[in-house]
Amino acid sequence: MTTEQMGYGSPYPHLTAGAPMTQSSEQTTVWLTQKTFDRLNGELEELRGPKRAEVIARISAARDEGDLKENGGYHAAKDEQGKMEARIRQLEEMLRHVTTEPAVDDGMVSPGKLVTYRYAGDDDADTFLLGAREIDDDETDIEVFSPQSPLGAALVGAATGETIDFEAPNGKKLKIEIVAAKPYTG
Repeated sequence: MTTEQMGYGSPYPHLTAGAPMTQSSEQTTVWLTQKTFDRLNGELEELRGPKRAEVIARISAARDEGDLKENGGYHAAKDEQGKMEARIRQLEEMLRHVTTEPAVDDGMVSPGKLVTYRYAGDDDADTFLLGAREIDDDETDIEVFSPQSPLGAALVGAATGETIDFEAPNGKKLKIEIVAAKPYTG
């Protein structure tokens, strides 16, 4: 569901939340749950509005105190402003490439899917959600791996029933069988 469909309108017409993922944009598209998208969008609004105004007011008040060389309050506020502006840029960039649409139920490992896998020769299977790492703050019941993580990157594009070779970050070579790849429904 897009922000427009939710009745919010989009203060960021360049955002693509809800846009279907295409083959050519899959590398740059960030898949988020709607809950995570809403949280990050709210954080961005808070940072751009009240938080930014608060820091600017603190900088101004500290500047009025005089000598800036030895003004700890001024330097602390400027440091906070720099970190806040960096977070704003990070959120803007991420949200510029977002989709919240459910993944296609095609049995292929792709962002937005619950992926069940097991190591060759092992009967125990593990499941994780393939999506942006920011989802982890909102989903406590399921482990989240990003498509850029070593395991996520190795499994993207694999089909249910397929066994792939995976080199773990410690250098160990493993075989992983894809048991299932189902769209995440929340």
